[in-house]
Amino acid sequence: MRTLEEVQATLEIAKLKEEDLLSTVHCLSFGDNVSSADYCLMELDETLCKHIESGESLVIRGDKDERAVLCSSDKTYDLKIADTSNLLLVVPGCRTPDQLTDNQDSTHVVHTQIWGFCNSYWELRKQRPKLKKLKKLLMENPYEGPAIRGQEDNTENRYTMEDLLERIQASEEELKTHLETIHACRIDGYWRVLDFDYEMKLLGHVTQLVDSESWSFNKVPLHTSLEELAPLEPREMIEHCLNCYGKRYIESGEVFYALHEDRVCWGLALMLLQNAVKFNLKEFQDVWQQSVPEGMTTRLEQLKGVALVDRTSRPETISLLRVEDLPEDTVERFNHLFSLREKWTEDDITPYIQDLCGEKQTTGALLTKYARSSMQSGVKVFNSRRPVAT
Repeated sequence: MRTLEEVQATLEIAKLKEEDLLSTVHCLSFGDNVSSADYCLMELDETLCKHIESGESLVIRGDKDERAVLCSSDKTYDLKIADTSNLLLVVPGCRTPDQLTDNQDSTHVVHTQIWGFCNSYWELRKQRPKLKKLKKLLMENPYEGPAIRGQEDNTENRYTMEDLLERIQASEEELKTHLETIHACRIDGYWRVLDFDYEMKLLGHVTQLVDSESWSFNKVPLHTSLEELAPLEPREMIEHCLNCYGKRYIESGEVFYALHEDRVCWGLALMLLQNAVKFNLKEFQDVWQQSVPEGMTTRLEQLKGVALVDRTSRPETISLLRVEDLPEDTVERFNHLFSLREKWTEDDITPYIQDLCGEKQTTGALLTKYARSSMQSGVKVFNSRRPVAT
């Protein structure tokens, strides 16, 4: 272990003035059996540091064939190894200059042992959660309604929240938000997504009841709805449908739902489009308007991200194209979109790339990076920067 005299001699050889340095000198030595494989270092921002210091945990998620991600309770981060030319030392108890009170006038030596070292560390970058796999897992066994008497319910491929957190690369909060987005519900402890035909059957029961009772779609009574529809479907499924397509509120002690016009119109449009490759736009709009409850108005803006209108064909057509069915990877997404249509207007393509935007990133920035713009008949359009296989 170095003495103060040896330290002073080293300073003299290095031509450093002792009065220019702090009076505390750390003398480092390697402990026994120290290896670079003993520790992994991770760089955390202030938010994640506070998260750890408050007793919360960080979880690394990913299957064997997936690139690992790090998740807090509400955010997902990409993990990337960053190499460094400087050797990073693990020194417990070592204090930085701003932590030293340094009240002593004379120079003194503090002997500190190195516990480990690294030539690299993990860098974290906030990224979108990878949720496409969630719908795929739940669609292995969609809920089609209560089992018919004499038939057993399919118990295979069912997932609890703990199962999903093991399989999906997303934080718990992001996972729960997406379960709500895809209208999943918890049945017998397992998360299930409804078979689309069954979901539309439930919505049909609700809208027909609203019409037959001449209720305002902004004031649908929960208790009466459950009483009227209980002979047709389980009460919890009717209430789940109301939660998916309406907003719950209480008035004079009674629970009501205000059906959300855009959601109801969206659902009934999907029902019409799912079995047709292309639909005559004018005919579709007529049938669509007739299918929604009285007082609701259908608009094409309600179908952004789920249906694509072709104004260049004669007659004009509309077809199903859901953003949730597109690739999650940005390059693959753009390649797929340009294989479907060579040139896109900004209004048409924006709903299909909006979810790709990172923090403080705009769709305009994505288009600048992955597409080339040009003018066509006075309208700006975007096409691929590279040849796309169709």
